[in-house]
Amino acid sequence: MKKILLIIFPLFLSGFIFSQKKPVKKLKPIPKFNYIDEFKKISDEIMTNGTAYNNLNELTKGVGPRFSASPGYAKAADWAEKNLKEAGAENIWRQEVRVPIWIRGRESLQIKAGNGEWKSIRMMSFGNSEGTGGKDMIYDLLLVNDVQELVNLTSAQVKDKIIFVNYPIDQKLISTVDSYLIAAKSKLLSASVIGKKGARGLIIRSLTTASDDIPHAKQIYYEPEDKIKIPAVTIGVKSADELEKLLKKQNVKAKLNMTAESKGETINHNIIGEIPGKKDAKVIVLGAQLDSWDFAEGAHDDGAGVVQCLEVLRTFKALGYDNNHTIRVVLYANSENGGQGRETYAAQVKKKDEKHIIALGSDSGGYSPRGFSLDMSPQRRRLVFPWKEYFLPYGVYDFDQTYAIQDIAPLKKLDIPLMELVVDTQRYFDYHHSEKDTFDKVNKRELLLGAVVMTQMVFMIDKNW
Repeated sequence: MKKILLIIFPLFLSGFIFSQKKPVKKLKPIPKFNYIDEFKKISDEIMTNGTAYNNLNELTKGVGPRFSASPGYAKAADWAEKNLKEAGAENIWRQEVRVPIWIRGRESLQIKAGNGEWKSIRMMSFGNSEGTGGKDMIYDLLLVNDVQELVNLTSAQVKDKIIFVNYPIDQKLISTVDSYLIAAKSKLLSASVIGKKGARGLIIRSLTTASDDIPHAKQIYYEPEDKIKIPAVTIGVKSADELEKLLKKQNVKAKLNMTAESKGETINHNIIGEIPGKKDAKVIVLGAQLDSWDFAEGAHDDGAGVVQCLEVLRTFKALGYDNNHTIRVVLYANSENGGQGRETYAAQVKKKDEKHIIALGSDSGGYSPRGFSLDMSPQRRRLVFPWKEYFLPYGVYDFDQTYAIQDIAPLKKLDIPLMELVVDTQRYFDYHHSEKDTFDKVNKRELLLGAVVMTQMVFMIDKNW
């Protein structure tokens, strides 16, 4: 027996020692999600079953223009409630918003060079502009091309003139958003600045990348201390260039007649719907403006954003995703001529002390997606950057921009990270704020691709933040 033990024990011991020398294999943690596969599921679902394009057709052609305080907006609010329910929202409600009542009415602009005859020019009043009381306002035109020129003009030179500003957006800038914002923020386009110098009215070249003669709307901002609120209008770029050439040769008079007027305020509603979170009540909010200008279908601005937000909810429901956090869609009232909808929502978030993880907006048109703008802390941005590799197959690569659209912007004051869908905007300002912003200008695949990457981004945030 001893001999057997003497033989077996060394063999056992050597085996034991040998086994201890073998490297222990570390088991790789099994990822909770295969993001490549999940991204494809989302894409396949939306590209084959997506309802965004049909919804946009209903909104633009069935509802039509949906200006604040108009019957069209009330119709759009009903449409939004119905479609939020169909998309799978479990909680849907209306949030009261006080909005201005502004009526465009009749409007006309004519010019006369020297002793010639009056010639009509296509024009459009600024949103919320004062009118002329339906009376002809006839004054000499004064051409101004840049801010320094305006600063150098004396009040005596400006007094009792209608100022014509032929200030084009900078076509040299590749980013059309940058070129638009630079022009839009110019003091040249401020009726208050020009009115303080004694001007009687303001005419501007439309802020557009197009070279046609279609006027594009703009909102007016009067300062509280303005003693006189002068009327302001826009004209198409062809008319603007022809008018400048004419003014360089001879004196030109303008005859402006507008019945535009403000009639106090009324109540509209932000339309809100959500899928509650299974883990907590923290909110991922998706935002888009529901209203459009009074003359426009608002297909790109911002019907596209509205239906893309709805598509995110529909897709989460269709794929049976259990979202950790509440996914909420807010369709804002009164974005075009005031912004009270966004301010009201932000105020309610603050009052209720609601925890928001992020706000994601879409308001640059239904064009091909190119990235996401990250208006948030550097620490938060660094959390998003590693996700780029999952988005690259969908043409999304730009995560370097840091601005966010106006409708979610008030949430920044509450330290809520902001994110905006970045699209190819080369054609956006051809149609922006004009009668040309119609359903036929939107490409179905581009619109759906925008919804795809928005849903993918919401998925990543919901599962990782």
